[in-house]
This record gives sequence, structure tokens and C-alpha cells, in this order.
Amino acid sequence: MTPSSNGHQDNFTCCMTETFDALGLTVLERGWLSSNSTVINGQDSAWVVDTGYSTHAGQTVELVRATVGQRSLNAILNTHLHSDHCGGNAALQVAFPEARVSIPPGQAGAVAVWDEVKLTYQPTGQQCSRFSFQELLQPDTEVCLGGSPWQIHAAPGHDPHAVLLYQPDHRVLISGDALWQNGFGVVFPELEGAHAFEEVASTLDLIEKLTPRIVIPGHGTPFTDVSAALSRARARLKQFQTEPDRHREYAAKVLVKFRLLECQQCSLEDLDHWFRSTDYFTVVQSNSVAADLSLPQLLERLVASGAARVAGGYVYDH
Repeated sequence: MTPSSNGHQDNFTCCMTETFDALGLTVLERGWLSSNSTVINGQDSAWVVDTGYSTHAGQTVELVRATVGQRSLNAILNTHLHSDHCGGNAALQVAFPEARVSIPPGQAGAVAVWDEVKLTYQPTGQQCSRFSFQELLQPDTEVCLGGSPWQIHAAPGHDPHAVLLYQPDHRVLISGDALWQNGFGVVFPELEGAHAFEEVASTLDLIEKLTPRIVIPGHGTPFTDVSAALSRARARLKQFQTEPDRHREYAAKVLVKFRLLECQQCSLEDLDHWFRSTDYFTVVQSNSVAADLSLPQLLERLVASGAARVAGGYVYDH
């Protein structure tokens, strides 16, 4: 993990390194198809928070294995159960049979029977290998990771069942997709007609109240300028509240981009078939007032922004 520059690189690096060393913490920064994974090493045991997407599962296992060394992997924890945060769970369970999986309680029933609709994998056109769980991350309780207490806080908005993990002594927050350095994740309940922007605002208020010094986001580099990140997130939220169709368009583009990240290239025919068979696009389009969220329009906007390339009947991730 390489800290980003904020004008005080030496202080930033020193603060980050000292804190992470004290907690035995390593951030495996992955990108956008797979979430970041946070490994916490104790003396003999280790823990990992979030495990990336299923197509990267082999890489996740190797990265975790290299980071934990000779320690046993005590537990796998998930901030929420979107496919890019728990897609490596099953592979890690095979590689580390002693590891227990801990998930937020809201979707425990869906995981137990593996309901891919309730877990959103089928509606978003994504995949996730089936895994089992042994424990629940109950909000307003604590879990001990590497000898340090981590608070569990409910963090609805992006996902109604998400949680945050907060280490109060060193003021380190594992935020999942509730807060990034430049925004937050798609507010999926809003796409289904629920009023979840208010929950995003409440979660941002909670993060501000916790006063973290360091935030480890679900995607992107860990950062320390939390006030600025909260200001950017609130400005983005206000824009979405004022113009809901802007959020719907953003969500639709994110889903198409995620598909391109997964396949790297695909024919227009195959992408159109995937688009038509992915239920979320029907939901997003039906709730849209004015935005044209057809696949041609979405691809045009992705190409214009440099996020995709279309040539010879194929679409390429860019």
C-alpha cells in the first residue's frame, strides 16, 4: 500500500506506517473490480476484511497467504455482501479451512439458502461463489482483531445491511463503500424506489462523529484528510438528491463498466444480451424520469469519458 500525496507526504507516511504497524495492519489495494482487502496480523493469527471479486479469488488467496505468513487465518469479515467485497470468501475458506466467516446480520438468511436475487448477484448480472458463514457482525458491539478492539457500526445507504469497523484507540476506520476519498458507492436501494439518500447522510454524520484519523476505503488508497472527503461526499449526495436521474445514470454506467472490468472485452452482441438479461437495468430505467439509459447511450458516455472503447463490433475496457 502506497499512501497518496496530500502536500504533507512525510507526515502522512509516518502517521500511516506507525499506526498500521501498531495494529499489524496491511491494506491490499486492489482497484475497482475487486475491493481492497485489509489484513490484520496478530502474533499467531490473522484476520482479513473483504475479499474482492470471484474472478480474482486466486490472486486474493495468494496475496493473503503472503501477508499472513505462518499465521493461521482466524476469520474472514465482510463490511457488506456486494460481489466485489465477498467474492473471494469461498476460495479463502478452501485455502484456510480454520477461518470463520463473519458477515453483517441483515442478509444471513439469504446467504444460508444462497438466494442470488436477494443477495443482488443475479439482478446486477454479477457472480459470487457460494460461501458459508459462522458468525455475525452485530452493530453496536465489538470484535477483537489482532489484540485490538474494533467497533462495529451500522452503515446503511450504499447497502442497507453494511457495517463499518472502527478502531477507537488509533482512530482507524474501515469504511467499505460508505466513504471513499472522492465520494461513495452507488446507493442501490434508491434504484429500487427506496428513500436511502437520507441513510447515506446519516452514515456520513456517523463517520464525522467517530473522528477517524485514517480511513481505509473499499476502493482507492487509504487517506487522512477525512474532513475534505466528507465535504466531497456530501456535495455529491446533494447533487444526487437534487437530480435523482444523475444518480441513476451513474449507477447504470457503473454496472456496465464493472462488466467490462470483468470481461475486459466482449462483443456488442454479448454485451447487449447481458444488458437485456440484467434486471437492474429494467428497474433503473423504469424509475428514470428523463435520462436515456439505453445501452448505446451508456456506451457513448463511457467512451466519451475514456472508460471504454468500441471498435470492430467489440467493446473494450479502457
